[in-house]
Amino acid sequence: MIKHLLIGLSVTAFLCTGAAFAQGIKRTPLQKIEFPDGYVTVTGIAEVGPGGAAGRHTHPGIETGYVLEGEADLIIEGKPTLHLKAGDSYTVPAGAIHDAKVSGDKPLKVLGIYIVDKTKPLASPAK
Repeated sequence: MIKHLLIGLSVTAFLCTGAAFAQGIKRTPLQKIEFPDGYVTVTGIAEVGPGGAAGRHTHPGIETGYVLEGEADLIIEGKPTLHLKAGDSYTVPAGAIHDAKVSGDKPLKVLGIYIVDKTKPLASPAK
């Protein structure tokens, strides 16, 4: 019962992350699985409007993704900014403070995969 509640909360966090960090982000969860042991893997689509940003945040596990449409600057604290465009993939290390800022006049659409500690929220705002 508790395990299902935590997974539900993780998916809810995925849905609400946009509201918590920045306006204008649409998140669509696609699937979630409890794997590997102690983790939940969440796959979803995130869409950010022109000029928008995800907001500085962290995840209790890794994030990897693929840019479906648009362009953005991925800012990972302590690393050089990475300019991403459609067809590019990326990885954000566990716990790294990061943000994505849309560049150009087109929206950004990414397929994101999060492999995170199932006892923690999917994302948290950075301090």
